[in-house]
Amino acid sequence: MCRYPSQSVFIHLCLRMTKSQTSRHRRRFLLRGESAIAGIGLVICVVLVAAMAGASWWATTMHTRELSAERQRQAVKTADVLATATRSAMIAGDLEPLKRTIGVLSVGRGAPVVRVSLGDGKPLIAGDGAATASEVPHVFPRVVEGAPEGAVQRIVDIPGRGQLVLSVMPSTEAVGNAAWSLQLGLGAAGVAGLAALLLVYRRLRARVGAMGAIQEALLEAAAGEDHPENLRVNERLGDAARAWNSLVSDREQLRERILGERASEALGSRTGRRGGLQDACDAMWQGFVVIDEQMRVKYANGAAAVFLQTPRDKLHGADFGALVRNDQLSEVLAGVADGSVKQRRTVEVEREGDGVLRISVRPVRRDDAGVALVMIEDVTQQRVAEQARHAFVAQATHELRTPLTNIRLYVEQAQDLTEEQAAERAKCLNVINQEARRLERVVSDMLSVSEIEAGSLKLQIGEVRLDALFPELEDDYRAQAQAKDVTLRFELPPKLPVIRGDRDKLAVVLHNLIGNALKYTPAGGEVTVRVEADERRLCVHVQDNGIGISDGDAERIFDRFYRARDKRISHITGSGLGLAIAKEIAVLHGGDISVQSVLNQGSTFTVTVPSVADGAVRLAA
Repeated sequence: MCRYPSQSVFIHLCLRMTKSQTSRHRRRFLLRGESAIAGIGLVICVVLVAAMAGASWWATTMHTRELSAERQRQAVKTADVLATATRSAMIAGDLEPLKRTIGVLSVGRGAPVVRVSLGDGKPLIAGDGAATASEVPHVFPRVVEGAPEGAVQRIVDIPGRGQLVLSVMPSTEAVGNAAWSLQLGLGAAGVAGLAALLLVYRRLRARVGAMGAIQEALLEAAAGEDHPENLRVNERLGDAARAWNSLVSDREQLRERILGERASEALGSRTGRRGGLQDACDAMWQGFVVIDEQMRVKYANGAAAVFLQTPRDKLHGADFGALVRNDQLSEVLAGVADGSVKQRRTVEVEREGDGVLRISVRPVRRDDAGVALVMIEDVTQQRVAEQARHAFVAQATHELRTPLTNIRLYVEQAQDLTEEQAAERAKCLNVINQEARRLERVVSDMLSVSEIEAGSLKLQIGEVRLDALFPELEDDYRAQAQAKDVTLRFELPPKLPVIRGDRDKLAVVLHNLIGNALKYTPAGGEVTVRVEADERRLCVHVQDNGIGISDGDAERIFDRFYRARDKRISHITGSGLGLAIAKEIAVLHGGDISVQSVLNQGSTFTVTVPSVADGAVRLAA
């Protein structure tokens, strides 16, 4: 009996199209739908080969017989003519004309073998070049009876001398060659016939293959197969195959709909009073799973299905240990099943490429060993944040230690200098000033990150004199560029406008871009700062010919705490905050930052902000 009425009607109608049954799990040596047409093609091929072989044998035999008979008739005529000529030549006593005649008849492929022999068999005249008697006896020996098989023999009476034997042997070579030629022709015809059969088979396969495939699928459905993937056929077989697959898909959808309706009806009465509880469980953002003593899932909410990456309808009855493969979790579940674990246990499972899940397991009731409640949480973002904070603290500590160490060293050096060493003291003070400003930028970055995370980063809008800002930047980085042997060039328009914005924060943006360009450009390279400004916007391009950025890193360099995974920069210090802060400031001004980079060729960072602060004020408010 079929489980669903629609399925019963479907199979009943399909069975009327078939007359035989096949095994449900038979092994296929041919593609579905090709068995019938392949069988027909094989039968036709065998019949054709047998017919061609029989025809070849019959034609060759008959042709050989006919040719042999014709050769025999020609040999009889030749023997009759030569017998008369031999008698005349012997009477005349001149054998030369006879020898020439026999020699001419014996030349060429397929020519007969002609001999004039004495009675004892010794050749007198031989057309095949055999040894002949040195002289002609006056009286011939008596003729010995018997002629070679297949030869035409004539006894020639020579008055007063006795009898000679004239034999003409037809050539068998011509017969064999003719038979071979006939067989070759018939073989070529057979090959042509097989080629034609192959073409017909290919055309017939395209038309009949779909019918055969559908028939096999019907037989499998009748045998109990109900999985749609096992009933579908290759759509390359044509429109009929595609129509069949569509019918199978419709049948599967109907089956699933009926199953869902029946399940809903069955659960309706039982969950009526518990509907509120089930809805509440489905509304939870944590995964909620109940498993029995055999670690089989008895209930799972929607969040659990998402975390376990399994359709919810397939979770019921599934082995929970197979869904989450973790040795520590398996031990905890086994402990709950045997009653040895009576308190909540928490296990964090790191799934490759899918983040980190925190799974808490506890018995439902302490006196009911085996049944367990499992809570699942996705703590991936927490782990990422913790790792980022740890990396930031370590990097920030290093960033703070370096300028403080330099300040302390140059302060000690300045204290040891005398009044006469004013130039060196000024150099020390200059380095101390640079390191103090560097320290200020690091602290400012930390404060900016805190403000960004708290959503409290504000702009202090005022006039920004670009003609004063860019020379200050050039002075700040001239010494660093010279120390690295990098050419730093500023390409400024003849007149720079005064824009409205937060001067200090715009300076932070430009410091980050120029500092990074110098940091990641090797000795001998170039860094160019090109400024374009008008009444509507300010556009600054910071271009270098340094190490460049890979496509994968370029997508994430504006993320907080992110540093490129290029081994060449592992020794270069950095917090991974500069570009994130710069982008946030540009966005607050109503602008943006973009990057174009080619690995090993260089990068170009472009920051664009409006010249007026209306948009910036609105965003920063």
